[in-house]
This record gives sequence, structure tokens and C-alpha cells, in this order.
Amino acid sequence: MYQILVIDDDIAIQVLLKRMLEKQGYQVITASTGTEGILHTLACSPALIICDWMMPGLNGLEVCSRIKKDPNLSTTFFILLTSLDSVADRVKGLDAGADDFISKPIEQNELQARVRAGLRLHQLSRDLQTQKLLLETELKEAAEYVKSLLPPPLTEPLIINSQFIPSRQLGGDCFDYFWLDCDYLAIYLLDTAGHGLRATLPSISVLNLLRSRALKGLNYYQPSHVLAALNETFQINYKNDKYFTIWYGVYNRVSRQLVYSSAGHPPAILISGEFADNTEVKLLKTPGMPVGMFPEAKYVDGFCQIELFSTLYIFSDGAYEINQPDGTLWSLDRFIQLLVSLQHSVKNELDYILNYLINLNSKEAFEDDLSILQVKFDLW
Repeated sequence: MYQILVIDDDIAIQVLLKRMLEKQGYQVITASTGTEGILHTLACSPALIICDWMMPGLNGLEVCSRIKKDPNLSTTFFILLTSLDSVADRVKGLDAGADDFISKPIEQNELQARVRAGLRLHQLSRDLQTQKLLLETELKEAAEYVKSLLPPPLTEPLIINSQFIPSRQLGGDCFDYFWLDCDYLAIYLLDTAGHGLRATLPSISVLNLLRSRALKGLNYYQPSHVLAALNETFQINYKNDKYFTIWYGVYNRVSRQLVYSSAGHPPAILISGEFADNTEVKLLKTPGMPVGMFPEAKYVDGFCQIELFSTLYIFSDGAYEINQPDGTLWSLDRFIQLLVSLQHSVKNELDYILNYLINLNSKEAFEDDLSILQVKFDLW
């Protein structure tokens, strides 16, 4: 049974509305002041409120405004009872958060119709809220599942740490690193376009495909061949409209050579140099369209010799496309500056970098998944 709250300083109006509504099968509670009405609302969260506009103390607009600011009362339907009928007055009511109006003197058929409509909208809002909570729960579970698939930190013969912070909607970030043999390490990070489970599932498919080496006859030691095979396997069609960017590299720990290839992905950042005054920065990126866009896309390999005391960062664009409080968007250049400034600092750990980005973000959650891999090639 729906519960309706009537707030009016006129006892006669209270009694009239209570009788009319109880005849329709509703449970009705009453309040004589705005303050009393707010207390009743907080205590019982009525489905619908009918509140007089003109009252001593808190008037109807003030009551409405306070109630509508409470997120726990977002589905409560609020009707203002008023003898004011000018457009300007109605606008004031709507600005305060009122959902509907009933004019004095009260006409029974109009009251019934507006209450029924308001309760339908209240129920619809509650249903949508429930669906939203279920969806958020599913996305949270999906994010935990993705995290469970990601590799643990590597501590020898080199150090790899990672951070994965899913956005509120969950995106398509995923990464992995594994030994192809005792000397060659494969490492990659990908970002599927879009958000939600439809973006996450292709990422998980790629991870499982590469981890199990299910693409037969493929040379996993040659990054450009790996990207070409993925592009052939994950072409956009009427069943699958998702493409993804990826950076894939293979490191030979004996020769200290890194071979890499990228498909529309942000460059990996290699920072080298034992001291701050001889720091060198390289952006590791090769030309190539995102995987899945065009069947004829070509990919090439890049080569890099890893000097002593080098650190490699591989990341998704969520690491630097961050909206700041002043409305501006942070940039890749400023992200690189941050990484370089920390290279010879005790604060160059990935946790510090992540906390810096969280503090930089102007919202409760990131708008896109944020993934970062940090590879320290020497134990120093």
C-alpha cells in the first residue's frame, strides 16, 4: 500500500485530503508544519507528498527544495497545493523540485488523477533505480573478475607492477605479461572502445587467446605478426562493433633488446639514465590502425636497446585524459613530465603515481578505465 504525506497548516484541508485519499485505498499521514513534514518524510519515506505552498515557518517551496536534495528521497513524488496559478509561480515551484501542482479549491477527480499519475511515476522511478543498482552490481562483479585475470606482480629477474582502476561504467582495459621462454618476456596492454560488458568481453577474449597461445602457427616473438593476427580475428562486423588499441612488446633479457608494435595505442614511455642530469625519454610507438577497423591494416615492429637503470611505462589513455576542476583536460605531455620528475625520486613507485592521478581527478570515479604497467629492468 502506498503511503502519502499531507502537509498543510489548515486542519480542514488536512481532514478533507485524508478522507479523499483513504477512500481510494491509500495510507495517509498528516503534518501541520513544514518542519514536521520533513521529519515525517525522513522517518517513513512516503511515495507521494501533497504540500501546501503558503504556510507559516517553512513554506512549501522550502520543504520541497530540502526534500529533493536528499538522494534517498529521489523517487518521492512532490505535489504543491496552491491557489497561485501564474506561470511565474509555477516556474518557481518547478525550480524548487515540484513534480506537479493541484489548485485550490480541490476537485476530487483532479486529485485522484494527479495522485494516480504521480504514484505511477514514483513506481517507475523505483524500478529504474533498482535496475541501476543491479547493473552497478553486475559491473562491479565484472570488474572484480577482470582483476582476477590480471597477472600478479613480477619481482625477478625484473620488476613489473601494475594498477587497474575500472571506471564507474567499466571499460575495456586489459593487460598481461608472461614468459615465452626463459629469456623472452611478452607484455601488452589493450583498450577496447566503449564501456560496459560489451567492451570488457573482447578484452577478456584477447587475454585468453594470447595467454593460451591459441592462435596456431603464430610467431608470438614478433609483435607486428601478433597484431596482424588479432586484427584478422577481431574484425568489426554486424555482430561485433568493437575495436581496440593495443601496445605489444617482447623483451629479451639477455640481449636487453625490446621489440614492440602498436595499433592506435598511446606510446609506451621509456625513461633511462642513472642520474637526473642524464635522463633520456623515448616514446615507443609504431604506426598502425586500431585492431578490428580495417582488414588490410598493416603493422610494423620497432626496436629499442634497453640501457641500465631504465623504466618502461605502458598505459591506457585513461591515465592522462583526466578532467580537472577548472574544466580543462590533462594531457599526455604532462603525464610524461610527471613520470620523468619521479624517475630519480623515492616517490617513483606506482602507488604514488596512482594517488597523484586520483587527486588530480575532479570526480568521484574516473570516466574511463585507468591501467598502468611499470617495468623496472634492473633491481635498483
